[in-house]
Amino acid sequence: MVAVNFSALRSNLKTYCDAATRDAETIVVTRRNEENVVLMSLESYNNLMENVFLTSDRRNYAHIVEGIEQLRAGRTVMKDTAELERLSDE
Repeated sequence: MVAVNFSALRSNLKTYCDAATRDAETIVVTRRNEENVVLMSLESYNNLMENVFLTSDRRNYAHIVEGIEQLRAGRTVMKDTAELERLSDE
């Protein structure tokens, strides 16, 4: 994460936009006597919003955590695409 004041951002907007899009950098724009804002790529923003959505429901979040715990404990089963398609047809 990089912090930059508004004047520096304005003077180097392309550089900061490139850092946000190419390097997935998050830029905090500080403003005198105003709230700070964040500059990030659309891809980063969309990923953030997806994570907010996925974790906002307690049951869904618990299901995700359970899946991660199962993965870490080695309690997984590998299936190829053909097997999954057969299962979906049943």
